[in-house]
Amino acid sequence: MSDNTIIQNDRQHVWHHLTQHKAFETTDPLVIVKGKGLVVTDAKGDDYLDATSGGVWTVNLGFGRDDMVDAVANQLKDIPYFAGAFGTEPGAEYAKELTDIMPGFDRVYYSNSGSEANEKGYKMVRQRAHSYNNGKKHKIIYRDRDYHGTTIGALSSTGHAQRKNQYGPFAPGFVEMPHCLCYRCPFGKKYGECNIECAHALETIIQQEGPETVGSVVLEPITAGGGVIPPVPEYFPIIESICRKYDVLLHIDEVVCGLGRTGKWFGYQHYKVQPDIVTIAKGLAAGYAAISVTVTTEKVFELFKQNPADPESYFRDISTFGGCTAGPAAALETLKIIKRESLLENVCNMGNYLKDKLFELQDKHPVIGDVRGKGLFCGVELVKDRETKEPLADQDVVAIVGHCLKNKVMIGRTNRSFVDANNVLLFSPAFVASKSDIDSIVDAVDVALTENA
Repeated sequence: MSDNTIIQNDRQHVWHHLTQHKAFETTDPLVIVKGKGLVVTDAKGDDYLDATSGGVWTVNLGFGRDDMVDAVANQLKDIPYFAGAFGTEPGAEYAKELTDIMPGFDRVYYSNSGSEANEKGYKMVRQRAHSYNNGKKHKIIYRDRDYHGTTIGALSSTGHAQRKNQYGPFAPGFVEMPHCLCYRCPFGKKYGECNIECAHALETIIQQEGPETVGSVVLEPITAGGGVIPPVPEYFPIIESICRKYDVLLHIDEVVCGLGRTGKWFGYQHYKVQPDIVTIAKGLAAGYAAISVTVTTEKVFELFKQNPADPESYFRDISTFGGCTAGPAAALETLKIIKRESLLENVCNMGNYLKDKLFELQDKHPVIGDVRGKGLFCGVELVKDRETKEPLADQDVVAIVGHCLKNKVMIGRTNRSFVDANNVLLFSPAFVASKSDIDSIVDAVDVALTENA
């Protein structure tokens, strides 16, 4: 098939995610046809350095890995699929390997997207409420600026006003709590002089809603699409203590951070906290197969098998493509590669290098108000004025990202998430990134800021 045919087929028949298609009446869509390492090639033959791991924090091992392709192909030859009510060899093996790196966890429920994984967690909370509390302890608290998925249920627990706009009414029983971004503290405090009000706010909300009505709190360990927001060290221990006090399950959404993005296997492992439910997707199989998991403690699992005589006592849920074997096979190989190639160490080393280079940009460009992140997971917040912290306008941020793209470097940004604060550049190169890759990424941003900010 010719390059022009591919582009025309895409233009005429594909409905892209997060895209206003009016532009394609006068310009060509960008169609990616192959990749190797951190470099992807479009249908016209142009190469781009990808600092987004496939656009959404997913292709964590880089493109074109024969070892990943072989792992999936070999599994498909044996058996490609069987419904999740039955077991498969890669499903059983991966569940064991995954929980081995998650002390305190024992059970893995398979599905095929982060949104779906979170929905499973919410359904566990709701069913627990009906089984043990007459349905009363069903409310789920979520955090402003966190994102948990694209379904109506997941959007109901998402703190992104623009992403939610026009998709309501939303599911009842979801309650919002404040974010934990020190740079824009919702309480007007300064870290070191505060009482970590952003964490203690959880207790206030539980008391306001009624402890007997609150079943769980769902949080990203580091807010991702909401602007890369790592909490302060005291944050999660306070959150966990409040959850234990009121018998509230702690659900950590590791869809972005999970399996190494921050330099540890999981983002929550930076913060001395033991969740009850953890959800993982995106980089779980490095983009080589679709898979997500909802991982629970044995205590949570036991809630759903205590009364076999009750036909409604077990977890009555299904995920059709949670039965695909390519997902756990690819996830198992991803885990092996990260260990074999010491990629967690590279994430830490290259992540520190990336942050140092971004801090150098901050010294040079007054438009950079804040630099933050962990591992190969960094955000740069752009402002009109450092004193007032007025966010840089959407169109100016789009121009900077677009300038990088014209210079063949792909970076991310907070994308149609907030009414007036879509002003954070996002960096998440694959775990195999080198110093020269980081230099090329930062150089492109430097030029873009010089010419556009």
